[in-house]
Amino acid sequence: MTLEEIRALVKDDLASVNDVIRARLKSVVPLVDQIAEHIISGGGKRLRPMLVVLAGRACDHEGSAHIEAAAFIEFIHTATLLHDDVVDGSSLRRGRTTANEVFGNQASVLVGDFVYSRAFQMMAALRSQPVMEIMADATNVIAEGEVLQLMNAHDADTTEQRYLEVIYRKTAKLFEAGAEVAAVLSGSPETIRKALATYGRHLGTAYQLVDDVLDYRSNPTERGKNLGDDLAEGKPTLPLIHALKHGNEGQRAAIRLAIEKGGLAQLEPIVAAIEATGGLEYTAQLARSEAERALTALETLPGSRYKEGLVALARFSVEHTT
Repeated sequence: MTLEEIRALVKDDLASVNDVIRARLKSVVPLVDQIAEHIISGGGKRLRPMLVVLAGRACDHEGSAHIEAAAFIEFIHTATLLHDDVVDGSSLRRGRTTANEVFGNQASVLVGDFVYSRAFQMMAALRSQPVMEIMADATNVIAEGEVLQLMNAHDADTTEQRYLEVIYRKTAKLFEAGAEVAAVLSGSPETIRKALATYGRHLGTAYQLVDDVLDYRSNPTERGKNLGDDLAEGKPTLPLIHALKHGNEGQRAAIRLAIEKGGLAQLEPIVAAIEATGGLEYTAQLARSEAERALTALETLPGSRYKEGLVALARFSVEHTT
């Protein structure tokens, strides 16, 4: 099942999510509207909202609460992107100029705060204490992940364990929260709630691992990001960590210097070192293992076409190339 076929399963729900996103991003402050429009028109895969509505439908959800949840999950993600692009000094995302490049860092940070707080207004409106607790915990974990990543930047001694902790907090936690919220809003039993949370965690981890592989093996035009962006920012992702551990003395010295200094001056030899040490395959294999764990978690759910969509989404997480 392709991503478009998965999306087609919840086509009407996703259209409603888009309507909610546009409506909830409205502000009386013109600059907020301008930056919001820039964000919305940027598109993206909208994987997190898709996960929420698929999980809700797989739990036989009735009503529209899962639509609101899908939108506020996307808002949390959007707010982190606005802040990340400022922290990283990024100028390109999804093949488009970033908001901070167009409107400046100050406006991007402040509108990121607006989007973040709007998400919590939407959560509060659902009047579900479990949802508030899940999301409060998740956003706190995500914030800690951002700080951990900052601490790891330019640190060539970052371990695999520290790296995996960052991607759990920065990426997988929001997938986990979105899937669990869908189960809560559907009134599902604790077993289903835990199963979907586990599914979301491993799905998000697999997706991020593959994304880190693509930073060294992808078409920048198709992906909308420059090759080696992580290296340029001195981020020691798993392909680099693996190459540092298994490379020869010259390869290790070059990678260590690139992480500590940042920049792309040695991109070609470092990519060659990553390839030679099997860093990309090692990372991809770990992603496949995470996707399998996500699929195992789904076995608890009753059969439905929406469950099949969740299965296909797990497979997409390790097959995507953009």
